[in-house]
Amino acid sequence: MTQRYTPLAIFLHWCTALAVLGLLGMGWVMVNARPGSPEQFTLFQWHKSTGLTVLAITIVRLLWRWTHRPPVLPSTMLAWERSVAEGTHKLLYGLLLVIPVTGWAIVSSAPFHIPTMLFGQILVPHLSLLAESANKAQWFSLSKALHLGGGLALLGLLVGHSGAAFRHHFVQKDDVLIRMLPRFFRHGDQ
Repeated sequence: MTQRYTPLAIFLHWCTALAVLGLLGMGWVMVNARPGSPEQFTLFQWHKSTGLTVLAITIVRLLWRWTHRPPVLPSTMLAWERSVAEGTHKLLYGLLLVIPVTGWAIVSSAPFHIPTMLFGQILVPHLSLLAESANKAQWFSLSKALHLGGGLALLGLLVGHSGAAFRHHFVQKDDVLIRMLPRFFRHGDQ
């Protein structure tokens, strides 16, 4: 019998995955949109709202994972594979926290003073330490570099994470991928 993640863990995982894919796509489109255009402004607002949502979901995921142990890795995995899997998960969670915070730091230290409205409804305050800093330009540059670098690192980790899941399913033929799939995607698994 397949050991599964809890339904909430599965739901939060796939919400995060979809949101992150959307963020990566929005990020690429918005920085290549005509500067100052209404389309660019709208994409930035959606990007910020979705990023803050990912931050909130990640905090919930970490709390859930802290109180609910994930399924045990297959006994067929070698020690180095276990280390890579654990390290990758830690890096993914770290980036899912750091990238939204650096995005928030960009907005807070930007010279534009554009407010963030969470999905057009709730005003999200700037990080006052950065908004009121005498070194706003340096914070802005550093935050942008960390945000972009983090986004690229996340993209690389996602490719590796997905590739490893597919390797487990199609080459190793174990249950690593299956146990994270919603019930309606699993066949013959009770």
